[in-house]
Amino acid sequence: MSIIPFDDRDGFIWLDGQLVPWREATTHFLTHSLHYGGLIFEGERAYNGKIFKSHEHSVRLHKSADLIYMNLDISTEDLCAAKYEVLKANNLENAYIRAAAWRGAEMMGIDIDGAKTHIAIAAWEWGSYFDPKIRETGISLKSTKWHKPSPDCAPVHAKTASLYNLSCIIKVEVKKSGYTDALMLDHEGFVAESTGANIFFGKGNKLTTPIADRFLNGITRQTIIELAKAEGIEVEERRIRPEEINDFDEVFLTGSAAEITAVGKIDDFIYQVGPLTKKLRDIYEKLVRGQ
Repeated sequence: MSIIPFDDRDGFIWLDGQLVPWREATTHFLTHSLHYGGLIFEGERAYNGKIFKSHEHSVRLHKSADLIYMNLDISTEDLCAAKYEVLKANNLENAYIRAAAWRGAEMMGIDIDGAKTHIAIAAWEWGSYFDPKIRETGISLKSTKWHKPSPDCAPVHAKTASLYNLSCIIKVEVKKSGYTDALMLDHEGFVAESTGANIFFGKGNKLTTPIADRFLNGITRQTIIELAKAEGIEVEERRIRPEEINDFDEVFLTGSAAEITAVGKIDDFIYQVGPLTKKLRDIYEKLVRGQ
C-alpha cells in the first residue's frame, strides 16, 4: 500500500498560533529538539467531529512540558480550540490529531536556556493503528531484550520523543521476526507495556494490568479501567512477572492510536479474543462515538 509522505500533503497545520499550508510547516536542520529529543507530543482521535478527551490530552501536554522544563506558553483551553480549528480547516470529522511542542534553533548544545518553544497541531484521516484484518484474531507480541528505563533515569511520565526512540528500535527488531509489536519489561523485569500502548490481561471477570508508575499512564488506559469497573469487572493493578502471562486467557492493548487492540499471541503463547476484550471494545467504541 502506497503511503503519502507526511511532508507532502494538502491541507493546513496550526503552527505557532496560525494556520499555514501543510507543506510550509517546516523546521530548520539546527532545531534543538531534532538533535536532543526535546519534543513532547500528544496523539488524539476525533470521532464524528468531537475530539475524545481533548482537555485531558492538553493537560498532559502541559505536564510533559513541566517535566522537561519546557515553557509552554498556551493555555489548555486555547490548545483545545486550536485542535478544532485544525479539524475545521482540513474538513475532518474522524481523524488522528498530533499536537507537539519543541525547542527551536536559537540554541545548540545541552544548555536549553534561550531556546524558544514552538507548538504545532496536525490532523489527518487514520484508520486502525494495526491491520484491521486481525481484529478478531489479535496481533502478535514478541518479548525483547530492551527494557523500559527506570523512573530515576528518564522522565517516564512525560510523553517525549526521546523515550520513543527505543520503541522505534524494538519495532524494527520484532517485525523482522514476523511479530506485530513487542512486550516490554520495566527496569526490574516486570511486564510494562508494548512499544506504544498499555497492556491488560484478562481471566474470568477480572482484568490485571501493570501499575503505571514506571511508564506513561495512558488516557485510554484510565478510561478502560473506569469502564470496566462500571461494568462490574474487577480490575487489579500490580507488578506482573513475565512467567505469569500464560496464566491469563486474553490480552489487549490500549491507546489513543491503538484504541482497544486484541493480542492473539505473545511469543509462543496463544490467546483468544475473549469476552472481556470484546465487551470493553464495544463499550469503548460506542463511548468515543457518542452513542
